[in-house]
Amino acid sequence: MRTFDLSPLYRSTVGFDRMANLMDQLLAADTAQPSYPPYNIEKTGDDAYRISIAVAGFGEDDLNIEVKEGQLTVTAKKTPAEGDKPVYLHRGIAERGFERRFQLADHVRVAGADLSTGLLHVDLVREIPEALKPRTIAIRSSANENKTIEA
Repeated sequence: MRTFDLSPLYRSTVGFDRMANLMDQLLAADTAQPSYPPYNIEKTGDDAYRISIAVAGFGEDDLNIEVKEGQLTVTAKKTPAEGDKPVYLHRGIAERGFERRFQLADHVRVAGADLSTGLLHVDLVREIPEALKPRTIAIRSSANENKTIEA
C-alpha cells in the first residue's frame, strides 16, 4: 500500500485545515471497513439525502444519533431484556452493538430520523447560507453619473 505525505499541503495553504484532515482520514482508513450494519445513501432531492441503516432488533431506546464537528455518528447498544433469556436454536439476527460514522459536507444538517420496518432513516438537507449563494452585481456606468440634465 502506498502512503502519501500531506505535510507540504499544510505548509502551503491557509484555512484548508478541514480538507487536509479529511484527506488524512481517508488515507489512514483501513481498507477493510466494517460491513455491519448494512446501509444505503440515496439522493432524494436536489439538496436532500437519506441514509438508511438496517437495524433489525433495535428499538428507538437502543439507538443514538449525534452530529459533532461535521460528523454524523449512529450508535446502537442493545439493552438486556429483563426476565428469562430466550434459548435460540438458530440466531441469525445479530443485534450486536455498532457505531457507524459519516462525514458530512459543509452546510449539511440532519433534518430528522425515522425508525420503521427495521430501517433507521436519517434525512439530511444541504442549506447554503445566503451569503454564500451566487448573486448578481449591478454595474454602474461612471459616464451616466457625470451627466447633468439642463432644462
